[in-house]
Order: sequence, then C-alpha cells, then structure tokens
Amino acid sequence: MMTPEENDLLCRVEGDAPMGAIMRRHWIAACLSEEVPEADGKPIKVRLLGEDLVVFRDSKGRIGVLDEYCSHRRASLVFARNEECGLRCLYHGWKFDVDGNIVEMASEPANSLIPDRVKHKSYPAHEHGGFVWCYMGPADEMRPFEPPAFAPTKDAKVSATKVRVNCNWAQILEGQIDSAHSSSLHSSDMLPADVEVAKATEATWLRPSNDKAPRFQIERTSYGFRYAAIRRPIMNEATHDYIRTTVYIAPYTALIPPNSSYNVATLLTPEDDNTTIFYFIAWAGADKPGIDANTWRKFNKLEWGVDVDEHFNGVRNRDNLYGQDRAAMKAGNFTGISGIPNQDIAMWESMGSISDRSKDRVGASDTAVVAFRRLMVEAARAVQGGSAALGTTEPHIAHATISSYEGVVPKTTNWRSLGGGSEAPLERVRQTAKS
Repeated sequence: MMTPEENDLLCRVEGDAPMGAIMRRHWIAACLSEEVPEADGKPIKVRLLGEDLVVFRDSKGRIGVLDEYCSHRRASLVFARNEECGLRCLYHGWKFDVDGNIVEMASEPANSLIPDRVKHKSYPAHEHGGFVWCYMGPADEMRPFEPPAFAPTKDAKVSATKVRVNCNWAQILEGQIDSAHSSSLHSSDMLPADVEVAKATEATWLRPSNDKAPRFQIERTSYGFRYAAIRRPIMNEATHDYIRTTVYIAPYTALIPPNSSYNVATLLTPEDDNTTIFYFIAWAGADKPGIDANTWRKFNKLEWGVDVDEHFNGVRNRDNLYGQDRAAMKAGNFTGISGIPNQDIAMWESMGSISDRSKDRVGASDTAVVAFRRLMVEAARAVQGGSAALGTTEPHIAHATISSYEGVVPKTTNWRSLGGGSEAPLERVRQTAKS
C-alpha cells in the first residue's frame, strides 16, 4: 500500500517534480521518424513532460525540437513555414533554426540586437531505431545518446505502433512489468500450446505453459531491475521450468519476453501527469525474421487510420467501452476486446488518470509492481535530496547488452544467467511482495 505522498512522487512529471527531473536526465522519445519524413515538411506538435513542443526536419535533414510558442508573441509554430533551414512564424516572420537561434526577423530593423539577446528554447535531438529522441535536462549533465535495448544496432529491424493513453505513465509501466496478468487478460490471444518456445502466428501468440500462477524472483540493477516469472511447462513438468524474464530499464522502457519471430519492448513518453504516449515495439536482429510495421499494427489492432486517428487517439475508448463484444465473450473470448494493447489500455484507463494506490491490496503476483514502486519512489526521494538520477551513474551496463528471455529450461538452471543485463550474484534470494 502506498501513501498519497508516495503516489505523487511516483506519478507526477510536470514542472519541478522529482520524477520529471529523473526523466529529463534521460533521452526521451519525441516521436517516430516517419512522422517527420521529409526535409522542409510539416512541423508536428508533441507534448513532453508538460511542455508543448514542435518537431521538424530542416532543409538539410536535421531534426529540430523547439518550444511550440514563438519567442516574439507566443504564436504557435505548428503553423510555421519550414523553409531554408528554419521555422518561420506566420505572425511576424521571425525564423528559428534547429538550435533555437533567431536567424531572421522580417518585422524588425536589420541591425536589431534581439538575436544576440534572445534564443528560442530548443532541445538536443538524435535519430536512432526509427525514433526521434531529445534531451530535456541540464546541459552539463547530458550524456551521449545511447542505442536503446530494442535497437542495439543501426540495422536492427524495428517496428512500432503508437497510441495516446489517457492515464499516468506509472500505471502503464506497471502493466508492462506485470507478467501475471497475461494469463487472464490476454488469455484469448496468448494461448497455451504444445510448443518448445513461444511462437507468433498471424493471429495469436503461443507459449508452452498453462500455469496462471507464476512464482517470481527479482534482481535489482543499476538501470532498474529484471525479474523471472517461473511457470510449470506443459512438457517435462517434473524436470523443467518455463521461465519468462522481463526487464525494466528506467525510466521509460520495458523488455517483454520474446517469441521465435521477434523480440518485444514497450516505450513510454509521458506527455504530462495525465496522458502518455505508448509505443509497442517488435524488433529483431539477424537471428529472427522480425515483422514489418504495417503487419505489426494490424496484429495489435492499432493500425494508423483505422484503429488510431491522425492525432494518435485510439478509436476504442471508454465512451464506447473499447468496442467490447459481449456476444464474443459468451462464445469464449475472455475480454471481448480486440488487440492485446487495447485490452491493456481498457484496464489502465479504467483506473482513472492517476490511480489511487493507497487503496490497492497487492498480493504475491504483484511482486514486480511492488518492486517498481519502491525503486522509483526511492529514486525520486534521492533526486529530491540532491543525488544523481537513477540510471545515470557508473558503473554502467550498455543498454544494447540488456535483453529479456523466455524458454523451457532444466530446474537446475539459474534464471539470472538467462538473457542479458544481470548484475546480481547468483545466490541472491527470492524477493516477494508484501501487502
């Protein structure tokens, strides 16, 4: 059970909130590269940690992330002309380059000193893995961009879909690290099967266990934590375990157990305290075939222009009960809601924009959720006290070496040796949730 004060520390990201201070010291996903596909194309509006910004690609292909509102009279740069290496405000013709320099002022004398005195707010930007990233923290604390775990190399095959979720980032993250819920909420889409490893079909995911009550073990790390959900396998139950490891890389990323075709990750961008952009990602290296973006979006029922509108709002929402089909439920579908992420979104948003965790009654299946809450509240208090943000100190494990895992292994196998990113001694004891 959390106190209201702890809940605020965990959830609030706007202004000078400690959690927002942690997030500002990590590179944050501003948008997908495909949203700004062409030089001198349309600027797009994004909202990050309570700030309204625009992202654009200039004449040379460089990415700019600027304050949405013109430094002159605060007109929106969403309407600006993108031309000759800068955004030109329509109101009076002031023009800004990707670094926020004022390069032209049509309404001012040629000898104006304003460009020497005023610089428009801008954030450093970087492209990698199909995403535009930016850094919003103190300049003297900015670390070089690091490839994320889901795009460890430039040739990684990354497919992502994107949707706005009308709730706080923390309840989404808790859903991503909660392995127990998949056996109920997603039971019509993640099917037990007589397979050796998890497999993806055109319509479902198959996995070699029908155990709905996994045992959990946690390992805290310098970047967050990793944990194992240990289940009985369908085959060789007496001698083997089915192990799925999930990884939390603070503050935005979760690595979900993979399947034989692709690896799975989630990435969050908190727009503000009450809304979050959710990216659901499938990626693969040379060892797996992967899945293309359009097929991935269709599989998840988050196809752009069909299930998600031009502003990335889902067409399934609380007003239409996420398209829940009660007849399908009577016929055997567990939720009546199409698409694994949509099933999650229905649960997250149903809790309200910020869940009141003081009313939670957690159990053994919530081990990872409790670990997340404790870790991030501790991290927020540490930043309040002047300490460095979680995940920014040495020694540092390269995110490209961190991975999740799934498979049936002999009972003698220590799960910490599976996947990548372990920092703990092998004899570390099991941690369990406390109510």
